Amino acid sequence: MVQKKLNFLFGKYALSSYVPKRLLPERRLGTIEYVSKIMFPGYVFIKAYQDKTLFNRLKDIPGCYRVLGNDSYFSRVTPEEMFLITKLAGDKEVIDISRIYIINSKVVVESGPLQGLEGIIKKIDPRKKRAKILLNIAEKPKTIDVGIEVISKVVNSV
Repeated sequence: MVQKKLNFLFGKYALSSYVPKRLLPERRLGTIEYVSKIMFPGYVFIKAYQDKTLFNRLKDIPGCYRVLGNDSYFSRVTPEEMFLITKLAGDKEVIDISRIYIINSKVVVESGPLQGLEGIIKKIDPRKKRAKILLNIAEKPKTIDVGIEVISKVVNSV
């Protein structure tokens, strides 16, 4: 809702907003449905020049409860932090399902947005088909659930 108001009030050229989502499997009545959920509920990422006038106008938008930052400037999400989020979510702003193997307790991503980012995976729940990943946002660690498909588990005995 806030993202739509931002685009209406400012246009896409004055600022750009980003609300990343993730595709999560949920069990309902014995079947698995894939549901799109907002990755950071209550947050809208805005790319704009640091400007006190813009900061004050943002605070006056209905539905916008607080602009993160001090009294006159926004909180900054570093380009590296934003790069990782946009790499995961892509142009669709949705983190899709990743296909993984588990080999001797080591996660190998075959395909999907987590491919090549195995280091951010902190926990796997094969039953729920979810992985917990660790992201830094405004220099604070956040753990987020994302959807996965476990292709197989391989245990080599020595």
